[in-house]
Amino acid sequence: MPDQHHIDLNAIARNTMRRYGFDPVFSSEILSAVAALAVDAINVPAGTQDLRSLLWSSIDNADSLDLDQLEYAERGPDQEIQVKVAIADVDLFVPKGSLADEHALNNGNSVYTGIETFPMLPERLSTDISSLRAGAPRRAICVEFAVLANGSIRQGMIYAALVINKAKLVYEEVGAWLENKGPAPAIFGEIPGLEDQIRLQNEAAERLKTFRIEQGALELESLETRVIKEGGMVVALVLPQENQAQHLIENFMIAANRTVMDRLEKAGMMVIQRIVRVPKNWQGIRELAATYHERLPMEPSARELSTFLLKRKAADALRFADLSLAVVKLLGPGEYEMLEPGKPPVGHFGLAVSDYTHATAPNRRYVDVIIQRLIKAVLAGQPCPYTRKELVEMAAWCTDRDKSSKKVERFMRKVEAAVLLMGRIGDEFDGIVTGASEKGTYVRLMDPPVEGKVVRGAERMHVGLNVRVRLTGLDPYEGHIDLVRVRT
Repeated sequence: MPDQHHIDLNAIARNTMRRYGFDPVFSSEILSAVAALAVDAINVPAGTQDLRSLLWSSIDNADSLDLDQLEYAERGPDQEIQVKVAIADVDLFVPKGSLADEHALNNGNSVYTGIETFPMLPERLSTDISSLRAGAPRRAICVEFAVLANGSIRQGMIYAALVINKAKLVYEEVGAWLENKGPAPAIFGEIPGLEDQIRLQNEAAERLKTFRIEQGALELESLETRVIKEGGMVVALVLPQENQAQHLIENFMIAANRTVMDRLEKAGMMVIQRIVRVPKNWQGIRELAATYHERLPMEPSARELSTFLLKRKAADALRFADLSLAVVKLLGPGEYEMLEPGKPPVGHFGLAVSDYTHATAPNRRYVDVIIQRLIKAVLAGQPCPYTRKELVEMAAWCTDRDKSSKKVERFMRKVEAAVLLMGRIGDEFDGIVTGASEKGTYVRLMDPPVEGKVVRGAERMHVGLNVRVRLTGLDPYEGHIDLVRVRT
């Protein structure tokens, strides 16, 4: 078995991209076309609102440069908090049918492998001229909504705007501060009013979150690890902990996406909706709940499932991510589907909303670019820029690309885990069973947090069982980790 120095992880990542139908490299023609683009955000069409004076900010990962949205909030009458979300005008630089647009459609979204990021758009676009980066005037689509005292929303206007990001904030720093686990970000002392602005945004987001949970929105945790590299070597895998800053952005984006959906429906525009269907395997979810001595109703109920999950999180936070994963598998994947004007939307079971699309990440997801073009057509009083057939086909294609990108990312997490464990064959680990079916039994190690297949001793194992296992085999190129149960 070679050591890490002999394994080209970047080559594995690119080969995996190609295996699932992605193009990991931009052609010279695309790069030349993007390099020739001129940027003049100040010369904007009539009717564009100049909102550069507002205290806009973004919250994202520390290393993120492809900034899709900014946020701003202010108090309104009757305890309302009025929120503005500015979404980068990516269509301005990526017109329909252009070379960059064709590449973006083919890939469908950016793919994050941990080893290498494969952006949907060339870096000059996604991290520069179509990014809402700090200090630069940018054209955007502004979405307004009001958060009422009870946490419900009243959808507002959508319009073209000129904005400037005054502060690029980081999830970990803002989250720790909001949760009283860390100091205020240093930039708060440099920009008057920024601290109060983020507090107000958080107040609005907490209202939104509370209302959504009351309606049955599911609060789930992820087991997606993040790779830590030093000198090109994988030295650790960590499970990032979600924090209040991430919840703030999540709740604002859900409200903004619902507002976009509402505007398109009222305009009689065909639209691509983001859906999670009522789960066909509700009985499987009921059986899973029964293993925790909980009873769910015969008919699917997002509210009852939400209550069960909240109870389990309070009772066993350590294993809640594993339970979340099991529920997600039983719920089924998210999909994109074209919605005819006047037809009832399918809805998103996990979010407990009926009117939902994806519109807030056009630098990273192609569906969001499509939705942006639909909104711009409505604002300009123009017909839909797509035929019904195009929207049906693109909804199906983007669903495929979404699922395939997740397969790439999952495979690369397995590769990274196998690489990390090289040299440890024969070692024993504590773990928890994460899957047990005809397809195999899988265990997540507690440290490092990687998953392997039990190749011997899987009898009578069930999801959630604590076990002791020994590492017996690895294949970094295939992402295989083989485990056997150690009897204790």
